[in-house]
Amino acid sequence: MSRPRVLPLAVAIAAAAVFAVSCSEPVTPPPPPPPQNSLLGGLLGATGLLSCNSLPYDSVTQTVGPNGGIIQVGPHYLAIPYGALSSSVSITAVIPAGSRVNQVRFKPEGLQFQRSAALTMSYGNCSLLGKLLPKRIAYIDDQQNILEYLLSLDLLNLRSVTGQLRHFSAYAVAW
Repeated sequence: MSRPRVLPLAVAIAAAAVFAVSCSEPVTPPPPPPPQNSLLGGLLGATGLLSCNSLPYDSVTQTVGPNGGIIQVGPHYLAIPYGALSSSVSITAVIPAGSRVNQVRFKPEGLQFQRSAALTMSYGNCSLLGKLLPKRIAYIDDQQNILEYLLSLDLLNLRSVTGQLRHFSAYAVAW
């Protein structure tokens, strides 16, 4: 199936905004809150990852070089700027099947960028309660533990969040 090659203007603006923000290091997450029996705690859980309806499995492989490029996988976009890569790299982005969080995994894992890339993740399929909280993108491990939060910009009206990333691994929408 052919994917549209047109990047929505809003995603381009979000990516530019993230690039314009400070190039500071990602923020280390605070310790998880204690388990709660309240309605809010029960709906969101203590992980910090936003609970969503599952997205269908999707996988895209694309070669990106020193001129940069845009990769779309499902409703998510990765904008790699000019000069972020010194040579062409075959990049794979995967949305795993059956996940209750919006996540995307990139390969080759550990790929480092010379300039930050901007990952825009949709949360349009997430709960209404989750849409009210400020969102950010989290770097996660295989067990969906949050390792760190990325410098992020929540675009409430577009139901998406854009974060600055310097390397490849797995990322998810967090609150």
